[in-house]
Amino acid sequence: MEGILPLFKPAGMTSHDCVFKLRKLLRTKKVGHTGTLDPNVTGVLLICVGKATKIAEYITDAGKAYEGEVTLAFTTTTEDASGEKVEEKQVDRTITREEVLQVLQSLEGEIEQTPPMYSAVKVNGKKLYEYARQGIEVERPTRKVTIYGIELLDDRGSFEGEQISFKFRVSCSKGTYIRTLAVTIGEKLGYPAHMSSLVRIQSADFTIEDCYTFEQLEELAQKSELETALHPLEAGISYLPKYRINDKVAEKVKNGALLTIPQDFKGIDGPIVVETEDEKALAIYRAHPTKLGMMKPDKVLRNEL
Repeated sequence: MEGILPLFKPAGMTSHDCVFKLRKLLRTKKVGHTGTLDPNVTGVLLICVGKATKIAEYITDAGKAYEGEVTLAFTTTTEDASGEKVEEKQVDRTITREEVLQVLQSLEGEIEQTPPMYSAVKVNGKKLYEYARQGIEVERPTRKVTIYGIELLDDRGSFEGEQISFKFRVSCSKGTYIRTLAVTIGEKLGYPAHMSSLVRIQSADFTIEDCYTFEQLEELAQKSELETALHPLEAGISYLPKYRINDKVAEKVKNGALLTIPQDFKGIDGPIVVETEDEKALAIYRAHPTKLGMMKPDKVLRNEL
């Protein structure tokens, strides 16, 4: 069994829980996910099965989109609704729509984020949430992420009340913490804030409409039709540039040979999908670090034609 399974992750399960359950359902150990979702977050979780596990990192690099809700008035230890209150400040003024739109617009492009303490980022070989559970605060590495677009999903002209919530949609690069983004939105509006809900609506080219629930997958399993839920591994790397080769060159690619960078791909460091004439992905290539004009395999995906 091989391919990409778009799963609708339910609330209350970790991404690892989902993989564990699918290994049993699919009857194979070669199963992996492409980007952790917190237990209380729902939405698109792409599962790689068989040879498709080789492209997991490239799917992760493709970027994602979310619909979230930010609530102003208090922040939490986890930056989402599951944590304990840390700082409280009731909203004591009317916030205009223009203010919110300006704040969201200011966050588009490349921004810096500091991962929350309750996250899987590793510091000195240990995950941050492991420190957090022990009550230990450690210095966290700031990193750059990209917000490709962010929009307000609320048609109100102004926002009033001691506690204010509004929804937004954001498309972003890998490594972006939407929890932290919600806190930043609050800070820019002058109030402590947290992310009160979140759904991942897209990962790579897959949307919620493409996803299967566990209930649907169990029904397919009973009919021995689970393979119908799998997309070819090529679907996960469809956003990458493609270099089509003939069978003679394909034999070399299977053995990890270096290739001359085609004229059309000059200036592209990679990754580049090298595919057969019938559009089967054979390998992922990158520009060679020392041999000018050559590219080397980053990963061979298939050893047979």
